[in-house]
Amino acid sequence: MTHRIVIVGGGAGGLELATRLGSTLGKRGQAKVVLVDANLTHIWKPLLHEVASGSLNSSEDELNYVAQAKWNHFEFQLGRMSALDRAKRRIRLAATLDEDGGELLPERELTYDSLVIAVGSTTNDFGTPGAGEHCIFLDTREQAERFHRQLLSHYLRAHAGRLDDSHISVAIVGAGATGVELAAELHHAAHELAAYGLDGIQPQNMRITLVEAGPRVLPALPERISGPVHKTLEKLGVTVLTGTAVSQVNSTALLTAQGMEIPASLKVWAAGIRAPAFLRDLDGLESNRINQLVVRPTLQTTLDDNIFAFGDCAACPIGDGSERTVPPRAQAAHQQASLLAKALKLRLNGEALPTFSYRDYGSLISLSRFSAVGNLMGNLMGSVKLEGWLARMFYISLYRMHQMALYGIFRTALLMLSDRIGRSTEPRLKLH
Repeated sequence: MTHRIVIVGGGAGGLELATRLGSTLGKRGQAKVVLVDANLTHIWKPLLHEVASGSLNSSEDELNYVAQAKWNHFEFQLGRMSALDRAKRRIRLAATLDEDGGELLPERELTYDSLVIAVGSTTNDFGTPGAGEHCIFLDTREQAERFHRQLLSHYLRAHAGRLDDSHISVAIVGAGATGVELAAELHHAAHELAAYGLDGIQPQNMRITLVEAGPRVLPALPERISGPVHKTLEKLGVTVLTGTAVSQVNSTALLTAQGMEIPASLKVWAAGIRAPAFLRDLDGLESNRINQLVVRPTLQTTLDDNIFAFGDCAACPIGDGSERTVPPRAQAAHQQASLLAKALKLRLNGEALPTFSYRDYGSLISLSRFSAVGNLMGNLMGSVKLEGWLARMFYISLYRMHQMALYGIFRTALLMLSDRIGRSTEPRLKLH
């Protein structure tokens, strides 16, 4: 009987793995590869801050799972995993509802021989009162587009003379990569909106406040990177508050532990991550305090050899002998997907599985059209700081590498050409 590999989660890592396995094992009939996701289309998560600001039209950069499955010899199932039966090797998918609440697809079950869980992460509000109610998270395309609609609504009302105040205040909680990049992208959007005629709110009247509980922005990067980024943000007019913990959120402001009130008509929470709640005690699998499944260096879960997990939803040893786990970053998911593509082929032949060892190739942060900064790491050159135009080119190349993993070199080259032509002939800001 054909070995069934079920991959739950079509994010960057899960989709890349399904594509690799489908185009090899699936194409040769050596395994049945099934990808499960709750959405019909995929967009690269690091682009969501651009969707939120309107700098990126998500419909142009999305990938259709059904089409990708057909091109790469795997099967796509629309659904959200809700339960696991390890004894019978099957998962349950919750019923899928349409926009009106009607049942589009019924609850159903899928059997597996090898199960790979790659459901990513969601924003962690740490139980802060009011955060879930009054802040927008940027975990999905829908959330990013919701923020963009709210931003445009403010500008349209000001343009029509329906706002008493010609200012707009945006507060972003969390000065990691998402928060920093969103702040810079919004500054750019303010100038673009005014250039398109929505000048009821002038660029200098978009008040952006970036709030970080830690001592500096970009805490995951070296201080020699975060320092210049902090200064650049302030030059752009962004108010950066470090060492400032948010204790409560209401409809009009953030309240801090230090007693400060930060007025904001738009609020984004971009601090911290956790794995989806359904992974906690999933049929007895071991999980940690942020719901990540605990895995061994082979990426197999600690209590079941037939179940693998990787990416943001997995707590995997970093491989340096310490107790640290692999950081929740796109490059880690890519490295793990590459390892699993080899490991699952070996598993079909009953061979020993390779172990994962994380390699940090550095980080790059985009400051919209203004600049980029980061560091690249390698065996020969150590850690090299990049900034300006060169750093931005490397930043763009990360997305191109993701596209190459999904489309191949030839189609990615065509997409790059199409994108270049489109950027030279179309508006650079989404106004709907």
